[in-house]
Amino acid sequence: MADPDRVLVPTLGRPQEDEALSYALETFPDAEITLLAVVTPLDAPLSEGGVLERREERTTQARASAAELLESVAGPDTGDRVRIALAEGRPGTVVPRYASEAGIDHVVMAGDRTRSNWFIRRFLGRDIATTVVERTTQPVTILE
Repeated sequence: MADPDRVLVPTLGRPQEDEALSYALETFPDAEITLLAVVTPLDAPLSEGGVLERREERTTQARASAAELLESVAGPDTGDRVRIALAEGRPGTVVPRYASEAGIDHVVMAGDRTRSNWFIRRFLGRDIATTVVERTTQPVTILE
């Protein structure tokens, strides 16, 4: 299997996403990386950070968070390889759709480290990473 040309790293405002971006940059040194800031809709059961601000504020915050994430792991050659995109919707739907429409070859994302807590899983449903894997036709790497 050849190395991918276009890699997607979704960001939902989780702390371990810097590891996913670093992994994508190191593992696929020749690929274009898209850092997709996903803004969860207000009617979703859980939005990033649990805070339900107005749409404009949440969109601005998601873009700023993605820029901070990129800056935190950026190296001298990173600037030309990474672009930030923004999408609104449920991550389990938005990520697969974006990957398909944008011609993405590989998805790298942080897993849900709270998966071992059965109560949280039962209350909130499946984790996002599992949903993305099931709905995405491209290979997905999940970092736990």
